[in-house]
Amino acid sequence: MNRKKLIKKMKKNKQIKKAVPAYIQQLTQFRTEFNDYPEIKFLLNHALMADHLLALKQLPQDLPNLQLPDDIQDKIYQKLNQKYPLGDSQGDAEWDQLSNDLPKLDQALLGFRDYLEEQYGMWAYISSAFTNQLAKFLAGKPTLEVMAGNGYISKGLKDHDAKIITTDSLDWQTENETGKHQLVPIEKLSALDAYHKYKDQIDYIIMSWSPDGVPIDNELLEAIRKDGNQVQLIVIGEKNGATNSKEFWKNAEFVKNAEIDALNQYYPHFDLIQDQVYLVK
Repeated sequence: MNRKKLIKKMKKNKQIKKAVPAYIQQLTQFRTEFNDYPEIKFLLNHALMADHLLALKQLPQDLPNLQLPDDIQDKIYQKLNQKYPLGDSQGDAEWDQLSNDLPKLDQALLGFRDYLEEQYGMWAYISSAFTNQLAKFLAGKPTLEVMAGNGYISKGLKDHDAKIITTDSLDWQTENETGKHQLVPIEKLSALDAYHKYKDQIDYIIMSWSPDGVPIDNELLEAIRKDGNQVQLIVIGEKNGATNSKEFWKNAEFVKNAEIDALNQYYPHFDLIQDQVYLVK
């Protein structure tokens, strides 16, 4: 084998053996530990499958609410009572282990969004099922995505042949390594610059998870209104919560739309964040 082929093979092997993040190792260990409890295994399998797909640069599936059932400790106790006779030392040890690890498991599941942000730069959880429905809503009309991040929404829309222009200022790349893992080509433009460049070519703008407290969202809304533009603004965020500026939520006029309501049925929630899709004018 010549030197070039050897180096190429070594690089390939290095990529294959890339360390699994400690967080995913932890979830995998919990899945083994709680293998006898389908309610827990169900949640862990969904989280691990989402990570697997994202690592392949594919959109993940929908997620269930990643919260442990309120009665899970009782169910573990009952199962161990069936498995071991009363006072059995092995049963007592297994109970101690599982009951002590339950709070750690709960905390790990609650941290899944943080993991997605840090590992993949995914703030809004965008599933393939959701982008399929979003593409149907757009119905082939040209659309601009601003503040696209790594392009998860645009990736899903492109998979369904939607006409999408993907833009982001990319300023955050200097602070976050995840910005180097774009799923689609992204044009480096601020939200306002992107709007002014493409406003006469589009019917919709998508703005997802605009940063909390940063007024760029309200500035974009005011620019659309000033132009009297008929472009429709689709916003994904948590009203008066984790996303967008106070000014935006105060000034936004929400359009009642049955199709948007239907679209929200496909937008997954897996933790305490209650973001959703809005049509804003």
